[in-house]
Amino acid sequence: MIRINRIGLLALLLLCAACAPKAAPRASAPADPLDDIAQRYVMLSLEIGTHEDGYIDAYYGPAEWKREAEASPRPLPALAQAVDTLDTSIAAVDVTDREPLVQRRVTFLRAQLNAARTRIRMLRGEKLSFRTESLGLFGATPDIKPLESYDPVLTEIDALLPGTGTLAERVDAFQERFVIPADRLQPVFKRAIAECRARTAAHIPLPQGESFRMEFVTGKPWSGYNYYQGNLASLIQINTDLPIRISRAVDLGCHEGYPGHHALNYLLEQRLMRGRGWMEYSVYPLYSPQSLIAEGSANYGIDLAFPADEKLAFEMRELYPLAGLPTTDAARLAALQEAMTGLRGARFTIAQMYLDGLIDRARAIALTQKYQLMSEARAKQSIGFTDTYRSYVINYGLGQDMVREFVEAAGPDTKARWAAMERVISEPTLPADLAVR
Repeated sequence: MIRINRIGLLALLLLCAACAPKAAPRASAPADPLDDIAQRYVMLSLEIGTHEDGYIDAYYGPAEWKREAEASPRPLPALAQAVDTLDTSIAAVDVTDREPLVQRRVTFLRAQLNAARTRIRMLRGEKLSFRTESLGLFGATPDIKPLESYDPVLTEIDALLPGTGTLAERVDAFQERFVIPADRLQPVFKRAIAECRARTAAHIPLPQGESFRMEFVTGKPWSGYNYYQGNLASLIQINTDLPIRISRAVDLGCHEGYPGHHALNYLLEQRLMRGRGWMEYSVYPLYSPQSLIAEGSANYGIDLAFPADEKLAFEMRELYPLAGLPTTDAARLAALQEAMTGLRGARFTIAQMYLDGLIDRARAIALTQKYQLMSEARAKQSIGFTDTYRSYVINYGLGQDMVREFVEAAGPDTKARWAAMERVISEPTLPADLAVR
Protein backbone atom coordinates (compact mmCIF):
# COMPACT_ATOMS: atom_id res chain seq x y z
CA MET A 1 0.00 0.00 0.00
CA ILE A 2 1.52 3.32 -1.08
CA ARG A 3 1.35 6.08 1.50
CA ILE A 4 1.51 9.77 0.42
CA ASN A 5 1.69 12.57 2.94
CA ARG A 6 -0.47 15.71 2.63
CA ILE A 7 2.18 17.84 1.01
CA GLY A 8 2.96 15.16 -1.54
CA LEU A 9 -0.73 14.73 -2.33
CA LEU A 10 -1.17 18.47 -2.89
CA ALA A 11 1.83 18.55 -5.22
CA LEU A 12 0.47 15.60 -7.20
CA LEU A 13 -2.95 17.26 -7.61
CA LEU A 14 -1.39 20.51 -8.80
CA LEU A 15 0.73 18.59 -11.31
CA CYS A 16 -2.34 16.79 -12.68
CA ALA A 17 -4.25 20.04 -12.96
CA ALA A 18 -1.41 21.59 -14.91
CA CYS A 19 -1.26 18.64 -17.29
CA ALA A 20 -5.03 18.48 -17.89
CA PRO A 21 -6.28 19.94 -21.17
CA LYS A 22 -7.67 23.45 -20.75
CA ALA A 23 -11.35 24.07 -21.50
CA ALA A 24 -12.06 26.44 -24.34
CA PRO A 25 -13.11 29.92 -23.16
CA ARG A 26 -16.91 30.38 -23.16
CA ALA A 27 -17.98 32.60 -26.02
CA SER A 28 -20.07 35.58 -24.90
CA ALA A 29 -23.41 36.12 -26.59
CA PRO A 30 -23.18 38.62 -29.44
CA ALA A 31 -24.61 42.01 -28.65
CA ASP A 32 -28.07 42.63 -30.05
CA PRO A 33 -27.79 45.57 -32.48
CA LEU A 34 -31.35 46.55 -31.56
CA ASP A 35 -30.22 47.43 -28.04
CA ASP A 36 -27.75 50.01 -29.36
CA ILE A 37 -30.43 51.34 -31.71
CA ALA A 38 -32.86 51.57 -28.77
CA GLN A 39 -30.41 53.72 -26.80
CA ARG A 40 -29.90 56.00 -29.79
CA TYR A 41 -33.69 56.24 -30.19
CA VAL A 42 -34.15 57.22 -26.54
CA MET A 43 -31.49 59.91 -26.66
CA LEU A 44 -32.79 61.22 -29.98
CA SER A 45 -36.31 61.45 -28.53
CA LEU A 46 -35.00 63.36 -25.52
CA GLU A 47 -33.12 65.71 -27.82
CA ILE A 48 -36.27 66.41 -29.85
CA GLY A 49 -38.02 67.07 -26.55
CA THR A 50 -35.76 70.08 -25.93
CA HIS A 51 -37.54 71.80 -28.83
CA GLU A 52 -41.09 71.29 -27.49
CA ASP A 53 -42.45 71.30 -23.96
CA GLY A 54 -44.61 68.22 -23.43
CA TYR A 55 -43.14 66.21 -26.30
CA ILE A 56 -41.72 63.77 -23.76
CA ASP A 57 -44.63 62.54 -21.69
CA ALA A 58 -42.49 60.28 -19.48
CA TYR A 59 -38.85 59.29 -19.08
CA TYR A 60 -37.39 56.95 -16.48
CA GLY A 61 -34.18 55.74 -18.07
CA PRO A 62 -30.60 56.52 -16.99
CA ALA A 63 -30.19 60.10 -15.81
CA GLU A 64 -26.90 60.42 -17.68
CA TRP A 65 -28.65 59.73 -20.99
CA LYS A 66 -30.98 62.64 -20.36
CA ARG A 67 -28.12 64.95 -19.34
CA GLU A 68 -26.13 64.02 -22.43
CA ALA A 69 -29.09 64.39 -24.79
CA GLU A 70 -30.01 67.80 -23.41
CA ALA A 71 -26.46 69.16 -23.03
CA SER A 72 -26.20 70.57 -26.57
CA PRO A 73 -29.28 69.68 -28.63
CA ARG A 74 -28.93 69.80 -32.38
CA PRO A 75 -31.17 72.04 -34.51
CA LEU A 76 -34.30 70.54 -36.02
CA PRO A 77 -32.87 69.95 -39.53
CA ALA A 78 -30.03 67.90 -38.04
CA LEU A 79 -32.48 65.95 -35.89
CA ALA A 80 -34.59 65.20 -38.96
CA GLN A 81 -31.50 63.73 -40.62
CA ALA A 82 -30.70 61.77 -37.45
CA VAL A 83 -34.17 60.22 -37.51
CA ASP A 84 -33.67 59.07 -41.09
CA THR A 85 -30.22 57.69 -40.30
CA LEU A 86 -31.48 55.72 -37.33
CA ASP A 87 -34.42 54.38 -39.34
CA THR A 88 -31.95 53.16 -41.98
CA SER A 89 -29.95 51.40 -39.26
CA ILE A 90 -33.05 49.59 -38.03
CA ALA A 91 -34.05 48.55 -41.54
CA ALA A 92 -30.63 46.91 -41.95
CA VAL A 93 -31.17 44.58 -38.96
CA ASP A 94 -32.40 41.17 -40.09
CA VAL A 95 -34.94 39.74 -37.64
CA THR A 96 -36.71 37.34 -39.98
CA ASP A 97 -35.61 34.30 -37.95
CA ARG A 98 -36.25 35.83 -34.54
CA GLU A 99 -39.31 35.54 -32.31
CA PRO A 100 -42.44 37.48 -33.31
CA LEU A 101 -42.12 39.86 -30.35
CA VAL A 102 -38.67 40.95 -31.56
CA GLN A 103 -40.07 41.48 -35.04
CA ARG A 104 -42.78 43.65 -33.52
CA ARG A 105 -40.08 45.52 -31.62
CA VAL A 106 -38.52 46.56 -34.92
CA THR A 107 -41.86 47.58 -36.40
CA PHE A 108 -42.66 49.57 -33.26
CA LEU A 109 -39.35 51.47 -33.35
CA ARG A 110 -39.78 52.35 -37.01
CA ALA A 111 -43.35 53.59 -36.41
CA GLN A 112 -42.14 55.73 -33.50
CA LEU A 113 -39.43 57.22 -35.71
CA ASN A 114 -41.97 58.02 -38.42
CA ALA A 115 -43.98 59.91 -35.81
CA ALA A 116 -40.83 61.79 -34.75
CA ARG A 117 -40.19 62.64 -38.41
CA THR A 118 -43.73 64.01 -38.72
CA ARG A 119 -43.52 66.03 -35.53
CA ILE A 120 -40.23 67.60 -36.60
CA ARG A 121 -41.88 68.67 -39.85
CA MET A 122 -44.56 70.39 -37.78
CA LEU A 123 -42.05 71.98 -35.43
CA ARG A 124 -40.23 73.38 -38.46
CA GLY A 125 -43.43 75.17 -39.45
CA GLU A 126 -44.89 72.83 -42.06
CA LYS A 127 -48.70 72.88 -42.15
CA LEU A 128 -50.13 69.39 -42.47
CA SER A 129 -53.73 68.43 -43.11
CA PHE A 130 -55.64 66.78 -40.29
CA ARG A 131 -55.48 63.43 -42.05
CA THR A 132 -51.76 63.64 -42.89
CA GLU A 133 -50.94 64.75 -39.36
CA SER A 134 -52.93 62.05 -37.59
CA LEU A 135 -51.59 59.29 -39.83
CA GLY A 136 -48.03 60.50 -39.44
CA LEU A 137 -48.14 60.96 -35.68
CA PHE A 138 -50.47 58.22 -34.51
CA GLY A 139 -50.54 55.68 -37.34
CA ALA A 140 -54.29 55.96 -37.91
CA THR A 141 -56.97 58.40 -38.95
CA PRO A 142 -60.75 58.27 -38.48
CA ASP A 143 -63.47 58.25 -41.09
CA ILE A 144 -64.79 61.79 -41.13
CA LYS A 145 -68.58 61.95 -41.39
CA PRO A 146 -70.57 65.12 -42.13
CA LEU A 147 -72.05 66.68 -39.02
CA GLU A 148 -75.60 66.32 -40.29
CA SER A 149 -75.16 62.53 -40.12
CA TYR A 150 -75.32 62.92 -36.33
CA ASP A 151 -78.68 64.70 -36.39
CA PRO A 152 -80.65 61.44 -35.80
CA VAL A 153 -78.69 60.95 -32.58
CA LEU A 154 -79.66 64.46 -31.49
CA THR A 155 -83.30 63.60 -32.22
CA GLU A 156 -83.02 60.47 -30.06
CA ILE A 157 -81.53 62.44 -27.18
CA ASP A 158 -84.15 65.17 -27.56
CA ALA A 159 -86.80 62.53 -26.88
CA LEU A 160 -84.97 61.49 -23.70
CA LEU A 161 -84.92 65.04 -22.35
CA PRO A 162 -87.93 66.97 -23.67
CA GLY A 163 -88.42 70.54 -22.52
CA THR A 164 -87.69 74.17 -23.33
CA GLY A 165 -84.40 75.70 -24.38
CA THR A 166 -81.83 74.23 -26.73
CA LEU A 167 -80.98 70.54 -26.47
CA ALA A 168 -77.44 71.39 -25.35
CA GLU A 169 -78.84 73.58 -22.55
CA ARG A 170 -81.21 70.84 -21.39
CA VAL A 171 -78.54 68.15 -21.45
CA ASP A 172 -76.06 70.33 -19.61
CA ALA A 173 -78.61 71.40 -16.98
CA PHE A 174 -79.65 67.79 -16.37
CA GLN A 175 -76.06 66.60 -15.97
CA GLU A 176 -75.22 69.49 -13.64
CA ARG A 177 -77.59 67.90 -11.13
CA PHE A 178 -74.98 65.17 -10.66
CA VAL A 179 -71.97 67.32 -9.73
CA ILE A 180 -69.79 66.00 -6.91
CA PRO A 181 -69.45 68.61 -4.14
CA ALA A 182 -65.87 69.88 -3.97
CA ASP A 183 -65.39 68.68 -0.38
CA ARG A 184 -66.35 65.12 -1.40
CA LEU A 185 -64.14 64.74 -4.46
CA GLN A 186 -61.33 63.05 -2.54
CA PRO A 187 -63.34 60.16 -1.03
CA VAL A 188 -65.37 59.61 -4.21
CA PHE A 189 -62.31 59.39 -6.44
CA LYS A 190 -60.38 57.33 -3.92
CA ARG A 191 -63.15 54.74 -3.81
CA ALA A 192 -63.64 54.76 -7.59
CA ILE A 193 -59.95 54.18 -8.31
CA ALA A 194 -59.77 51.46 -5.66
CA GLU A 195 -62.60 49.59 -7.39
CA CYS A 196 -60.96 50.02 -10.81
CA ARG A 197 -57.75 48.63 -9.31
CA ALA A 198 -59.45 45.64 -7.71
CA ARG A 199 -61.31 44.71 -10.88
CA THR A 200 -58.10 44.93 -12.92
CA ALA A 201 -56.06 42.97 -10.36
CA ALA A 202 -58.57 40.13 -10.57
CA HIS A 203 -57.40 39.51 -14.16
CA ILE A 204 -53.93 41.08 -14.56
CA PRO A 205 -51.52 40.51 -11.64
CA LEU A 206 -50.26 43.75 -10.10
CA PRO A 207 -46.46 43.99 -9.75
CA GLN A 208 -45.24 44.38 -6.21
CA GLY A 209 -44.57 48.00 -5.36
CA GLU A 210 -46.79 49.65 -7.99
CA SER A 211 -48.39 52.83 -6.67
CA PHE A 212 -49.90 56.19 -7.56
CA ARG A 213 -50.70 59.46 -5.87
CA MET A 214 -53.57 61.75 -6.80
CA GLU A 215 -53.80 65.55 -6.95
CA PHE A 216 -56.60 67.98 -7.78
CA VAL A 217 -55.39 70.84 -9.99
CA THR A 218 -56.67 73.81 -12.01
CA GLY A 219 -55.71 75.71 -15.14
CA LYS A 220 -55.36 72.70 -17.47
CA PRO A 221 -56.77 71.99 -20.96
CA TRP A 222 -57.67 68.41 -19.97
CA SER A 223 -59.94 66.79 -17.36
CA GLY A 224 -57.37 64.27 -16.10
CA TYR A 225 -53.74 63.33 -16.70
CA ASN A 226 -51.37 60.55 -15.70
CA TYR A 227 -47.72 61.51 -15.29
CA TYR A 228 -45.84 58.24 -15.13
CA GLN A 229 -42.84 58.58 -12.83
CA GLY A 230 -41.07 55.28 -13.45
CA ASN A 231 -40.32 52.66 -10.81
CA LEU A 232 -43.97 51.49 -11.18
CA ALA A 233 -45.36 54.80 -9.86
CA SER A 234 -47.71 57.46 -11.29
CA LEU A 235 -48.97 60.92 -10.45
CA ILE A 236 -52.65 61.24 -11.38
CA GLN A 237 -54.00 64.78 -11.65
CA ILE A 238 -57.70 65.67 -11.84
CA ASN A 239 -58.64 69.10 -13.19
CA THR A 240 -61.30 70.96 -11.19
CA ASP A 241 -61.66 74.02 -13.42
CA LEU A 242 -65.21 72.85 -14.16
CA PRO A 243 -67.55 71.00 -11.79
CA ILE A 244 -66.95 67.23 -11.91
CA ARG A 245 -69.96 65.00 -12.43
CA ILE A 246 -70.40 61.68 -10.64
CA SER A 247 -69.98 59.58 -13.79
CA ARG A 248 -66.45 60.94 -14.29
CA ALA A 249 -65.14 59.26 -11.13
CA VAL A 250 -65.13 55.72 -12.52
CA ASP A 251 -64.22 56.96 -16.00
CA LEU A 252 -61.13 58.80 -14.80
CA GLY A 253 -60.28 56.10 -12.26
CA CYS A 254 -60.10 53.47 -14.99
CA HIS A 255 -58.68 55.74 -17.68
CA GLU A 256 -55.86 57.31 -15.69
CA GLY A 257 -55.36 54.33 -13.37
CA TYR A 258 -56.47 50.74 -13.91
CA PRO A 259 -56.48 49.22 -16.49
CA GLY A 260 -55.60 52.53 -18.14
CA HIS A 261 -52.46 54.65 -18.25
CA HIS A 262 -50.93 53.62 -14.94
CA ALA A 263 -51.36 49.91 -15.65
CA LEU A 264 -50.10 50.19 -19.22
CA ASN A 265 -46.99 52.07 -18.15
CA TYR A 266 -46.02 49.83 -15.26
CA LEU A 267 -46.54 46.73 -17.40
CA LEU A 268 -44.31 48.09 -20.16
CA GLU A 269 -41.67 49.07 -17.62
CA GLN A 270 -41.84 45.74 -15.78
CA ARG A 271 -42.05 43.36 -18.74
CA LEU A 272 -40.23 45.09 -21.59
CA MET A 273 -37.80 47.59 -20.11
CA ARG A 274 -36.81 45.62 -17.00
CA GLY A 275 -37.70 42.11 -18.13
CA ARG A 276 -36.12 42.27 -21.59
CA GLY A 277 -33.83 45.27 -21.33
CA TRP A 278 -35.66 47.09 -24.13
CA MET A 279 -34.72 50.63 -23.21
CA GLU A 280 -36.94 52.25 -25.83
CA TYR A 281 -39.71 51.79 -23.27
CA SER A 282 -37.99 54.15 -20.85
CA VAL A 283 -39.22 57.10 -22.93
CA TYR A 284 -42.72 57.99 -24.10
CA PRO A 285 -42.99 60.64 -26.84
CA LEU A 286 -46.54 61.96 -26.59
CA TYR A 287 -47.01 62.47 -30.31
CA SER A 288 -46.57 58.86 -31.38
CA PRO A 289 -48.58 55.68 -32.01
CA GLN A 290 -48.07 54.83 -28.33
CA SER A 291 -50.73 57.43 -27.56
CA LEU A 292 -53.45 55.84 -29.67
CA ILE A 293 -52.84 52.56 -27.85
CA ALA A 294 -52.69 54.30 -24.47
CA GLU A 295 -55.81 56.43 -24.86
CA GLY A 296 -57.79 53.78 -26.69
CA SER A 297 -57.07 51.06 -24.13
CA ALA A 298 -57.70 53.47 -21.25
CA ASN A 299 -61.12 54.38 -22.62
CA TYR A 300 -62.11 50.82 -23.46
CA GLY A 301 -60.82 49.73 -20.07
CA ILE A 302 -63.82 51.43 -18.47
CA ASP A 303 -66.25 49.11 -20.24
CA LEU A 304 -64.03 46.08 -19.70
CA ALA A 305 -63.81 46.66 -15.95
CA PHE A 306 -67.51 47.60 -15.63
CA PRO A 307 -69.46 45.65 -18.27
CA ALA A 308 -73.17 46.15 -18.96
CA ASP A 309 -74.90 47.81 -15.98
CA GLU A 310 -72.14 47.16 -13.43
CA LYS A 311 -70.88 50.74 -13.53
CA LEU A 312 -74.30 52.17 -12.72
CA ALA A 313 -74.85 49.60 -9.97
CA PHE A 314 -71.50 50.42 -8.35
CA GLU A 315 -72.09 54.17 -8.61
CA MET A 316 -75.54 53.95 -7.05
CA ARG A 317 -74.39 51.57 -4.31
CA GLU A 318 -71.20 53.38 -3.28
CA LEU A 319 -70.35 56.60 -5.11
CA TYR A 320 -73.69 58.41 -4.94
CA PRO A 321 -73.84 58.04 -1.13
CA LEU A 322 -70.22 59.20 -0.80
CA ALA A 323 -71.04 62.26 -2.92
CA GLY A 324 -74.27 62.93 -1.03
CA LEU A 325 -76.30 62.74 -4.26
CA PRO A 326 -79.77 61.19 -4.72
CA THR A 327 -80.00 58.20 -7.05
CA THR A 328 -83.48 59.02 -8.33
CA ASP A 329 -82.42 59.82 -11.91
CA ALA A 330 -79.17 57.84 -11.98
CA ALA A 331 -80.49 55.34 -14.52
CA ARG A 332 -81.75 58.17 -16.71
CA LEU A 333 -78.32 59.79 -16.62
CA ALA A 334 -76.70 56.50 -17.66
CA ALA A 335 -79.16 56.15 -20.56
CA LEU A 336 -78.38 59.71 -21.68
CA GLN A 337 -74.65 59.10 -21.61
CA GLU A 338 -75.05 55.86 -23.56
CA ALA A 339 -77.01 57.70 -26.23
CA MET A 340 -74.37 60.44 -26.37
CA THR A 341 -71.68 57.94 -27.38
CA GLY A 342 -73.30 58.11 -30.81
CA LEU A 343 -71.98 61.67 -31.11
CA ARG A 344 -68.35 60.75 -30.44
CA GLY A 345 -67.31 60.95 -34.09
CA ALA A 346 -68.63 64.50 -34.38
CA ARG A 347 -65.61 65.62 -32.39
CA PHE A 348 -63.33 64.38 -35.18
CA THR A 349 -65.33 66.24 -37.81
CA ILE A 350 -65.21 69.50 -35.86
CA ALA A 351 -61.49 69.10 -35.17
CA GLN A 352 -60.74 68.35 -38.82
CA MET A 353 -62.72 71.40 -40.02
CA TYR A 354 -61.10 73.64 -37.42
CA LEU A 355 -57.51 72.47 -37.86
CA ASP A 356 -57.77 72.51 -41.66
CA GLY A 357 -58.95 76.12 -41.49
CA LEU A 358 -62.48 75.48 -42.76
CA ILE A 359 -64.08 77.07 -39.67
CA ASP A 360 -62.85 79.57 -37.09
CA ARG A 361 -62.59 79.05 -33.33
CA ALA A 362 -65.97 80.64 -32.55
CA ARG A 363 -67.68 78.34 -35.03
CA ALA A 364 -65.84 75.32 -33.63
CA ILE A 365 -67.08 76.17 -30.14
CA ALA A 366 -70.66 76.62 -31.36
CA LEU A 367 -70.62 73.31 -33.23
CA THR A 368 -69.15 71.58 -30.18
CA GLN A 369 -72.00 72.92 -28.07
CA LYS A 370 -74.52 71.56 -30.57
CA TYR A 371 -72.98 68.19 -31.45
CA GLN A 372 -71.27 67.37 -28.16
CA LEU A 373 -74.16 68.80 -26.13
CA MET A 374 -71.97 70.99 -23.93
CA SER A 375 -72.25 74.33 -22.21
CA GLU A 376 -70.20 77.15 -23.68
CA ALA A 377 -67.61 76.79 -20.91
CA ARG A 378 -67.14 73.07 -21.51
CA ALA A 379 -67.06 73.58 -25.29
CA LYS A 380 -64.32 76.17 -24.87
CA GLN A 381 -62.32 73.70 -22.77
CA SER A 382 -62.81 71.04 -25.45
CA ILE A 383 -61.59 73.32 -28.25
CA GLY A 384 -58.79 74.50 -25.97
CA PHE A 385 -57.64 70.88 -25.89
CA THR A 386 -57.71 70.80 -29.70
CA ASP A 387 -55.73 74.04 -29.80
CA THR A 388 -53.04 72.45 -27.65
CA TYR A 389 -52.96 68.84 -28.86
CA ARG A 390 -54.47 69.11 -32.37
CA SER A 391 -55.15 65.73 -34.01
CA TYR A 392 -54.41 63.95 -30.72
CA VAL A 393 -58.19 64.01 -30.23
CA ILE A 394 -58.53 60.94 -32.49
CA ASN A 395 -56.80 58.72 -29.95
CA TYR A 396 -59.76 58.63 -27.57
CA GLY A 397 -62.68 57.60 -29.77
CA LEU A 398 -60.86 55.93 -32.67
CA GLY A 399 -58.41 54.23 -30.33
CA GLN A 400 -61.26 52.99 -28.14
CA ASP A 401 -63.08 51.53 -31.15
CA MET A 402 -59.93 49.78 -32.39
CA VAL A 403 -59.06 48.31 -29.00
CA ARG A 404 -62.66 47.22 -28.45
CA GLU A 405 -62.77 45.40 -31.78
CA PHE A 406 -59.49 43.61 -31.06
CA VAL A 407 -60.33 42.59 -27.50
CA GLU A 408 -63.89 41.51 -28.19
CA ALA A 409 -62.74 39.40 -31.14
CA ALA A 410 -61.42 37.06 -28.43
CA GLY A 411 -65.04 36.09 -27.81
CA PRO A 412 -67.59 36.72 -25.06
CA ASP A 413 -65.55 35.00 -22.33
CA THR A 414 -64.40 37.53 -19.72
CA LYS A 415 -61.10 35.77 -19.11
CA ALA A 416 -60.26 35.73 -22.83
CA ARG A 417 -61.06 39.42 -23.19
CA TRP A 418 -58.86 40.41 -20.26
CA ALA A 419 -56.04 38.26 -21.68
CA ALA A 420 -56.36 40.10 -25.00
CA MET A 421 -56.34 43.43 -23.18
CA GLU A 422 -53.22 42.40 -21.28
CA ARG A 423 -51.44 41.70 -24.57
CA VAL A 424 -52.41 45.13 -25.90
CA ILE A 425 -50.98 47.00 -22.91
CA SER A 426 -47.88 44.92 -22.21
CA GLU A 427 -46.42 44.25 -25.68
CA PRO A 428 -45.01 46.40 -28.53
CA THR A 429 -48.49 47.19 -29.85
CA LEU A 430 -49.22 49.48 -32.80
CA PRO A 431 -52.57 50.51 -34.28
CA ALA A 432 -51.97 48.11 -37.18
CA ASP A 433 -51.69 45.24 -34.66
CA LEU A 434 -55.30 45.85 -33.64
CA ALA A 435 -56.68 45.03 -37.08
CA VAL A 436 -58.89 41.98 -36.65
CA ARG A 437 -58.25 39.45 -39.38
